[in-house]
Amino acid sequence: MSPSPSAGSAGACMGLRRRCQRLLYWVPVLFISSILCWSYYAYVTQLCLLTMTNIGEKVVCLVAYHIFFMLFVWSYWKTIFTLPMNPSKEFHLSYSDKESLEREPRGESQQEVLRRAAKDLPIYTRTMSGAIRYCDRCHLVKPDRCHHCSICDKCILKMDHHCPWVNNCVGFSNYKFFLLFLAYSLLYCLFIAATDLQYFIKFWTNGLPDTQAKFHIMFLFFAAAMFSVSLSSLFGYHCWLVSKNKSTLEVFRAPIFRHRTDKNGFSLGFSKNLRQVFGDEKKYWLVPVFSSLGDGCSFPTCLVNQDPEQASTPSALNSTSKNENHLFPAKPLRDSQSHLLTDTPSWSETSGKAEKGKVGMSNPALTMENET
Repeated sequence: MSPSPSAGSAGACMGLRRRCQRLLYWVPVLFISSILCWSYYAYVTQLCLLTMTNIGEKVVCLVAYHIFFMLFVWSYWKTIFTLPMNPSKEFHLSYSDKESLEREPRGESQQEVLRRAAKDLPIYTRTMSGAIRYCDRCHLVKPDRCHHCSICDKCILKMDHHCPWVNNCVGFSNYKFFLLFLAYSLLYCLFIAATDLQYFIKFWTNGLPDTQAKFHIMFLFFAAAMFSVSLSSLFGYHCWLVSKNKSTLEVFRAPIFRHRTDKNGFSLGFSKNLRQVFGDEKKYWLVPVFSSLGDGCSFPTCLVNQDPEQASTPSALNSTSKNENHLFPAKPLRDSQSHLLTDTPSWSETSGKAEKGKVGMSNPALTMENET
């Protein structure tokens, strides 16, 4: 049976609408890019080359400006074009499990199928009703901290939010880049406002001739000051999130474990929370290259509601879970994350030994690890 003409036209309209939506999603990115291009012209040409008279001041301002500009553009580019990571194949239901799930009526029988599929997966979080977290659009068991993005129509590992200003989901693969983008854009705006201030005052008080540069310099200061205020609050908020090992989604809805809701369930203490995002090697912290720990599918937890700095070893966690009558499933954490729970001094040495049995720990494009 051939499809009716009305069905074909409806499909074409849907496809056209989706393409138009994709184009509209790029409008905020184009807006930021146009502001950035204009600010480059206004600062370099109108302020530095045409307005500043001191040669030394020109050189210092131009060199410093281009450093901030390069870091800003680099981190912004990485945030936009780093693909969000999706759950690895082990979290997808097998063909037989999908058939069983479709046959079973909704309720406890479906949960039994999901529990059987998830029994060997390193997951600790549940739904509000205590059920296994399952995505019926992607047909997979959701890893901890993974959420389905309605705009991307995919499950995103450690999803923080979908950001319209980068037209991308901010999650495990690009959260470090997003933080650096906020930091360098804030420094960029603060630098422009600080070096432009004296000329802004001179033009405002008619201390300099009324030229074409007046508009650019005055508007440049207003724009830099305005963006500095908004960026400082946003950057401060995400610094707080990193220090607590939370995502934006987890602030609005705390993760639910088998025993209860625990808003600090993934927090390991400030130092380890910081390393989970930026990595062990400090030389990469300020550079927009991927250095986050783990694979995005499993995360170490405190397991019990206690001071996160006290839960320092996996053995201590196992003994604690026994005392709690196995409130948490005894699933092994992956090596790339479990070393966060230890206080051994040689982090890089430990990860170097574990690296022999792994694939793609430091590469966000590779999400699978060979588990022993």
